[in-house]
Amino acid sequence: MRRSGSAAATFLAAAALASLASAGLAQTVSVTASAETTPVGTANDDAADDPAIWRNPAAPARSLIVGTDKKAGLYVYGLDGQTRHFEPAGRLNNVDLLDLGRRGVIVVASDRNDPASALLRLYRLNPRTGALAALGTVSGGAGEAYGVCLLRTAAGFDAFSVLKDGAVHQVRIDLSGKTPSGQIVRTLRLATQTEGCVADPRTRTLYVGEEDRGIWSFAARADAPVEGQLVAPVDGAHLVADVEGLALMPQGRKGGLLVASSQGDNAYALYRLPGMTPAGRFRIGAGALGSVEETDGIALAPGNFGRAFPQGLFVAQDGDNAPAAQNFKLVSWRAVKAAVEAGK
Repeated sequence: MRRSGSAAATFLAAAALASLASAGLAQTVSVTASAETTPVGTANDDAADDPAIWRNPAAPARSLIVGTDKKAGLYVYGLDGQTRHFEPAGRLNNVDLLDLGRRGVIVVASDRNDPASALLRLYRLNPRTGALAALGTVSGGAGEAYGVCLLRTAAGFDAFSVLKDGAVHQVRIDLSGKTPSGQIVRTLRLATQTEGCVADPRTRTLYVGEEDRGIWSFAARADAPVEGQLVAPVDGAHLVADVEGLALMPQGRKGGLLVASSQGDNAYALYRLPGMTPAGRFRIGAGALGSVEETDGIALAPGNFGRAFPQGLFVAQDGDNAPAAQNFKLVSWRAVKAAVEAGK
């Protein structure tokens, strides 16, 4: 949730930085964006929200980014930031995707056009053209749709439909019919407003961001207990409310990093997996493409994405891209790693 332009927010960010220094945690280092997308079509509003990344294994530089304009629909961009496709669909808030091989690249967006009835809207992404083909919708539960993340299973995949009121429905998706079908197989609950989530397929762990309280972990199996654990509380130092987008950079069987948008001080908090120990912080500072503030959704993918992104790609929504409308900034993960290591 964007909280912009208030004296309270400015004071909170300053206090967070002071607390961070006094606590002896890693300093917040700065990197710059290597590319940016064209602005979303909705001007003068909080509109761009959440990205997802598809890596082209045969031609990494031809990979694609899917991003939401939460007032209008879905964009597909190339790594040059240019629009490949726009799918008008109204209020689509968050987005995730899975490459299912022969079954195609499946994109799922949280549909909040009806605030009383969440939907998951499904598409198939054409890797060559970037076009989205609508497959249909399934129910995401009663309430206002907010976040979504996907987890591949032996039979297909599950979608976690995160509602604004803190409910998280695990929805089993079936693509075998003419249109998709979905069944809610489990419901998790957090106490307050919730949005960002990411699922780790290696450990079958779901991470969910409760905006004012922190990051929770849950076992992602449908038959697992519904109780979660607060693994990264909002402390005003390493993680500053609102907690927004979450993303993973996996390494090995269960290592790597979890990255969270620490929206309250325009930064990104890193946590070492599997223990969720703090592992540094960074910002996207002013460069040729401008700095990034008030980030909602983020995406992160490992691997080679071509000359500009040889060791992974990080994408962040830019909540203040004035004088243009909001957009998404692309950052080399190699640059993030180098900056964090140098700042230790």
